[in-house]
Amino acid sequence: MKVMRRMRVSEWMGILLALCPVLASSQQLAPTPPMGWNSWDSFGPTVREDEVKANADFMANNLAKFGWKYVIVDIEWYQPNARAHGYIPRGAVTIDEYGRFLPSPNRFPSAANGVGFKALADYVHGKGLKFGFHIMRGISREAVEKNLPIKGTGLHAADIADKVNVCQWEGMEDTYGVDMSKPGAQAYYDSLAELYASWGVDYIKADDFSTPARASEILALHEALRNSGRPIVLSLSPGPFVTNYADFLKTSAQMWRVSSDFWDNWESLKRQFEILHTWEFYVQPNSWPDADMLPLGHIGIRAERGDDRASLFTHDEQYTLMTLWSIFRSPLMFGGDLPSSDQSAIALITNPEVLEANQRSSGGHQAYRHGDAIAWTADAPGENVKYVAVFNLGEAKQDVDLKWQDLGIKTKQAAVRDLWVRSDLGVSEQIRVLLGPHASVFYKVTLK
Repeated sequence: MKVMRRMRVSEWMGILLALCPVLASSQQLAPTPPMGWNSWDSFGPTVREDEVKANADFMANNLAKFGWKYVIVDIEWYQPNARAHGYIPRGAVTIDEYGRFLPSPNRFPSAANGVGFKALADYVHGKGLKFGFHIMRGISREAVEKNLPIKGTGLHAADIADKVNVCQWEGMEDTYGVDMSKPGAQAYYDSLAELYASWGVDYIKADDFSTPARASEILALHEALRNSGRPIVLSLSPGPFVTNYADFLKTSAQMWRVSSDFWDNWESLKRQFEILHTWEFYVQPNSWPDADMLPLGHIGIRAERGDDRASLFTHDEQYTLMTLWSIFRSPLMFGGDLPSSDQSAIALITNPEVLEANQRSSGGHQAYRHGDAIAWTADAPGENVKYVAVFNLGEAKQDVDLKWQDLGIKTKQAAVRDLWVRSDLGVSEQIRVLLGPHASVFYKVTLK
């Protein structure tokens, strides 16, 4: 008897991509890391239309000139009775005649009478911004139980439902999976994309697509959005995706999470250094490993986790967070409520020189590590220009003394500019700095 060996994930993905050559080319929907606001860290599953509009107003008036443009409504906008601090198992949902989720009008009044998110998207677009929202993998359980029709087919929800591969999060029982081997499965995802495009969406955050990676449904959603007639950025959640899937992901989405939900505590931030080091060589235009949201400013107002608070990150930790996300080139999604966040949080995300590193650098990677001292470097726009970030992950102050050669930079001298202070520090043969616990510096250096 012949025994077949088990194929590695990378081998399976290679075959899958060979069979799907259409995926090899993709529109440049995200040539630079997307920057925006997401409701999750502040409002969890409970955000309302007035709160979305207030954040859009603030972004248009204060952040858009720095490159911030996406306004994202996160999870369970279709639940009229959604609550903070967790989910309601099998709560009431708002759906259309094809079982597709609709915004609940008690929370999104402009969505009444089947308008959906069209009016809210128009409001955001009227501010010169882009609009997006969160979806869950699969099909509404209510649609399956009522066996509602799949638009454009003679098939019904129960014909495609996968009741085994369902979301495993406690309390999240809104959907079943979709069995992509069944007739009508692709048509269902096509109908979702058609609906979202008619609303004017620019960005979809698609959740429950990893751990394990739901490759067939990722492909279905990617194909549906690609054929929707509207350019729509696809962001896959949650994490962690693993690097075995990198070639597949870069042809199927513009962003994908590389960690589990990231919150405002040092241990979570410290872990990101190793995770991002693993992904550093997979960063490229239109394909962004995503380090997750920025839990900064005023968060936890009605969040899934924690109470109403200012971010628990210390001053130094906040700068370290923004420095690491920027030199790695992660997408930047601010989680705080913009109108009620303090000016220091807004200043942190509107430093044009730091944002330029996030938007325009290349080749960011960990160049040095010795104990708790870590340094990253990246190429900056222009000839012989580099970005250098140095971090202290330890619990005590640390003197860091590094020659340029220690970082793989071939020069004896360089002109140094501090990006956070926005000040030139002169010409130096080395970096010599005393860093406090969890602190960092971020430099732009011109080689001499």
